[in-house]
Amino acid sequence: CGPCKMMAPAFEQAAKLLEPDVRLGKLNTEAESALSARYNIRSIPTLIVFKNGRELTRQSGAMNAGDIVRWVKGSMHF
Repeated sequence: CGPCKMMAPAFEQAAKLLEPDVRLGKLNTEAESALSARYNIRSIPTLIVFKNGRELTRQSGAMNAGDIVRWVKGSMHF
């Protein structure tokens, strides 16, 4: 989607800043509709923080790299 493509560079930058403590991944909701339904993804982009397989929090909407890093770290209580 357009917002996802716009956010891609920020996502990649945040991924580099968070490694090795956090791994960011992407899901193509069109190609993986069952998985997006399983996680109740209703709008895109949606970011979800998991820890030990358990969802901690989620956020819909595009963010810049700094906001992604702050949001993830705040969610995981580093």
